[in-house]
Amino acid sequence: MTESIRLDKHLVQLIQCSRGEAQKYIEGGWVSVDGEVIDLPQFKIQEQKVELDANANLTSVLPRTMLLHLPADFDASDPSAALKLITPESHWSEDKSNIHLLKRHFSRLQPTVPIEEGAAGLMVFSQDGKVVRKLVEDAKTNEQEYSVAVQGTIAEGGLEKLNNKFQRDGWELPSAKVSWQNEMNLRFALKNVYAGQIKFMCESVGLTVVEMKRLRIGRVSMGKINPGEWRYLPEGVWF
Repeated sequence: MTESIRLDKHLVQLIQCSRGEAQKYIEGGWVSVDGEVIDLPQFKIQEQKVELDANANLTSVLPRTMLLHLPADFDASDPSAALKLITPESHWSEDKSNIHLLKRHFSRLQPTVPIEEGAAGLMVFSQDGKVVRKLVEDAKTNEQEYSVAVQGTIAEGGLEKLNNKFQRDGWELPSAKVSWQNEMNLRFALKNVYAGQIKFMCESVGLTVVEMKRLRIGRVSMGKINPGEWRYLPEGVWF
């Protein structure tokens, strides 16, 4: 029986490179074993076919950010539950980021901006500390956009009221920009969203929220991702 060998050690022998270079190629997703990309230098092989992608380069692996379309009726009160939806199998097939899908992209992902209770739509998970800090610490300055389906008859002057300051339990809520998208849907654009704020505001003018969907955080929109699927935040795109 052939003795097993580490993938990085085998690659050194195969292409006559240094051990450090071999590890960078592997971690970058440029090495396949019997046609399957393996990004673990310590992966043990025996007689499998090992290939280096013709476009391989030694660029360091960057931390990645995933944009998830949270399905309707999914309880997002525990972000770790939503995180389980992000798998290689649920990667949106039309993702145009041109980022190699690597196993390491699914570890150490952190949740960022909480989504309104009962809402579907955009959730962001990231390995990049700068992205996490931007979305968590700068929540007061990052505008979020929600599409809100409502039923009922809005009170007289209700739309004007929605665009003015609200108070809840003695606290002043962040202001919002609210407009009708159509007869049944309101658009909310607001910063530093308080939990339950949108539902409270709608009920204050006689409307009942049927469903909510977050479409955008800052300059990043969810796009056409299917519910339950995710895509990468492309390089160079920022919130």
